[in-house]
Amino acid sequence: MPRSVNAVASRRRRKKILKLAKGYYGGRSKVYTVAKNTVEKGLQYAYRDRKTKKREFRALWIQRINAGARQHGISYSQLIGKLNAKSIGLNRKVLADLAMNNPEAFKAVIDTVK
Repeated sequence: MPRSVNAVASRRRRKKILKLAKGYYGGRSKVYTVAKNTVEKGLQYAYRDRKTKKREFRALWIQRINAGARQHGISYSQLIGKLNAKSIGLNRKVLADLAMNNPEAFKAVIDTVK
């Protein structure tokens, strides 16, 4: 009986990896074993950095709120504390956007907590 190999499945598996490696430099996009290692590492980075991205954006928002608040003579921590005390439900993303793009509205928020 002749040897039966599932060529369809193995070709599909290789094509899937090489498709993910499209755009990589040199052998990383052409050689299956190199591409496989590179793609696996890239997927690990993608998974890890989806979490990191959230941390980095929160830090950026905090910096922007702090910069905007200090222009009006109040620190970030005091502002957040007073917002929570008055139960004003603006999150950091919205506050940072106000501080950057709409300073008048941000000043109005600060005036309400002072």
